[in-house]
Amino acid sequence: MRLVKVPALSLEPGMFVVELDRPWLETPFALQGFVVRDPADAHYVSRYVDHVYVDAEYKAQRRFVSLDSAPTHEDEVPRDRLELKADMAEARVCFDNAGKALDRVFDSLRAGRGTDIESVQESINPLIDSVFKNQEAVGALLRLKESGDYRFEHGISMAAWASILGRHIGLHKDELETLALGCAMCDIGMTRLPADLLYQEGALTPDQRRIIRAHPVVGSELVSESARISFEVLAIIENHHERMDGSGYPRGVDGAAIPLLARIAGLVDTYDAMIKPRPWAQARTSHEAVLELLDGKGTQFQDSLVEQFIQAIGLFPTGTLVELNTHEVAIVTRQNDIRRLKPEIVVVLDSEKERKDRLDIVDLANQERETGMERWIVRELLPGSYDVNSEEYFI
Repeated sequence: MRLVKVPALSLEPGMFVVELDRPWLETPFALQGFVVRDPADAHYVSRYVDHVYVDAEYKAQRRFVSLDSAPTHEDEVPRDRLELKADMAEARVCFDNAGKALDRVFDSLRAGRGTDIESVQESINPLIDSVFKNQEAVGALLRLKESGDYRFEHGISMAAWASILGRHIGLHKDELETLALGCAMCDIGMTRLPADLLYQEGALTPDQRRIIRAHPVVGSELVSESARISFEVLAIIENHHERMDGSGYPRGVDGAAIPLLARIAGLVDTYDAMIKPRPWAQARTSHEAVLELLDGKGTQFQDSLVEQFIQAIGLFPTGTLVELNTHEVAIVTRQNDIRRLKPEIVVVLDSEKERKDRLDIVDLANQERETGMERWIVRELLPGSYDVNSEEYFI
């Protein structure tokens, strides 16, 4: 990230505002950072600040939906939709390759053999590159992708979410590589746990809980014995379940005693675990997971990291399935970084929950007044609700 000071009235569409010339709480902007979407935004921002600092390396990304499944006019289809389709396809390949590499590492450790940690790093680096290329495509993939083996996919998902947050707060590329590798390896200590314990659906006994809570230390020791690996990666593995108020495990350390990268890992670990189905828990919506993170601000998680993570993924992340006040069902296709509750959507089901003959693309922040109807989001739905596969529409 390279910050450049810019007068508020000189802001242009595509610029990412990182800092203001005054505290954020003195402005109407809910969370730190936003992307300028329209020339008129410069005048709006200038009402509250004189100058801002923008990320000179930020490249705005646009998100579109596929209209192949409904009648449309050729000029309504964005010309660069194939580019976004390629970005998501590329991210999927990177994700799958990283998952296979991590699977091999887990199998090797379970068999008592040494392991090639470098292969995991090599497979994760392209996923980090995908985040730099189009983090919205990566984030949407993480939400829309069908769940596979939680043990492996959770680690790779953690690596991707952490890369999104790490890039957002300005970590250098080498720090992101360290962070992503540590996240991918966080649960490697689970390879020493009984298999039936990993998939137990009922409540854990005190002894079982004690065994589970040993996995960060076990994982750190396994990795340190099996390969040459940096102290920073070991610290992520060992501390990703520690919490800011000292309520975590295995050592119960608190605050600044928890390394920054481990704090990030703990945050994305919790978020991804909540939005994915597990044998002992149903998946929650992203909105529900975000509310849990907000409840943990200052106690479990560092305040600013929670805010920046929400800033990075959005209140209603791209690809999210939502229900409107009209009882229609829609998919979020683009964020509104200033009016966060009013993203761009595509309406896919009518009020009777039937598929629409024609898909309506609606910018909730700029709706046509002539229609006499205003739409807004009532609630987020779990992926697959009403048999809607968001991936069919999102490219």
